This record gives sequence, C-alpha cells and structure tokens, in this order.
Amino acid sequence: MTEPLPPAAVLSAQALAASLQRGQPALFPTDTLPALAAAPAAAERLWTLKARPATKPLILMGAEAADLFAALEQPLHPDWIGMAERVWPGACTLVLPASGSLVACLHPQGGSIGLRVPACEPALTLLRITGPLATTSANRSGEEPCRTAEAAAAVFPELPRLGPVPWPAGTGLASTVLRWVAPGDWQVLRAGPVMPEFGGASAPP
Repeated sequence: MTEPLPPAAVLSAQALAASLQRGQPALFPTDTLPALAAAPAAAERLWTLKARPATKPLILMGAEAADLFAALEQPLHPDWIGMAERVWPGACTLVLPASGSLVACLHPQGGSIGLRVPACEPALTLLRITGPLATTSANRSGEEPCRTAEAAAAVFPELPRLGPVPWPAGTGLASTVLRWVAPGDWQVLRAGPVMPEFGGASAPP
C-alpha cells in the first residue's frame, strides 16, 4: 500500500524562492486566483501537474514590467509600454510578440508570451527574489480553479506554498487577456476584472 504524501511545507519567500530555483514547482497567491508556478526552465512540470496539453501557453509573471519586457527579446513598441503602465500591477495579462528561449519554454511552437505583474504584495515579494516565473492557475485541467491556499494544497499536496497563510483573498476571477495585434489594435482574448478603454479593440475570434 502506498504511503500518503506528507503535507507540503509553508515557506517564507526566501525559502520558496530557493526551492523554485532548484526546479521545484510551488503555489502562491495573486490578486486573481492562486498560481501554480515554476522557474521558466522547469515550466514543463506545470503541464504535467495539471494534466494540461502543452499547446496551451503559460503566463510569465514578474514583479517589474522591465523584467517581463526583457524576456520578449523584441524591440519594445510604445503600445506595449503604454498599456502596461495602465494595467500593471493588476489583473490583466498582455500577450505580446516574443522570440528566444522563453517562447519554447512557455508557448511551444508559438510566437508570443503572456505577461502579467500581479497586484498582490506577497506575490511581488516572491517575484522580486526569483525573477519572472512561469505560472498558471492552480487546478487540474478542466476543473474549477482553486481560490484559497487550502484548496490549492488539497489539489497539489506535494507542493510547497508561500507563507504566511491564509493568503489574501483574490478576486476569484481569471485575469483579463489582451493580445497586441498591430499599432493601436488590441484583441480581447478573455474579458475579466480589468477592461481598459482603448481604441481599435477587436473581439475574441
């Protein structure tokens, strides 16, 4: 008979950052839904944990817009900077053109990366130590997202969590997702808590 896994540790930001940097996935709060996260080089573990197709991209979450923009390995467009200033930190993911190694890690066969700076101080404290992390919602693929530390730990009992717990409450809604299409043109891929007014917006396909 298989022995049950011991409950995973609740760790400080420093200790959890060290665990993430060793390639261990982890759980932490955001301003929307709890995040399942890994260092970008270990991002494939998130698809395995969620039983999620690798064709569905992950989000790169960071504490600073500059860190996220650097990961794109693209010349910055004024539209990107302007929108980031309007919605970050906050519940809005910007999908922007990207090239380089992180695209293969987060969006295989894709040419873009979703970026977000969360408005959640515990998350920002962790991300300032780790740098940008590959993230997704803390749930099995096709199931309802977890909304508390306890719920996330029940689904992923083997993973360490950011302390202290309980976590600050998020909105319980997934972030808005905007994809940059062309100068002045943003496509709404998913409506969510933050819907900035802008010209040239197109509806989801």
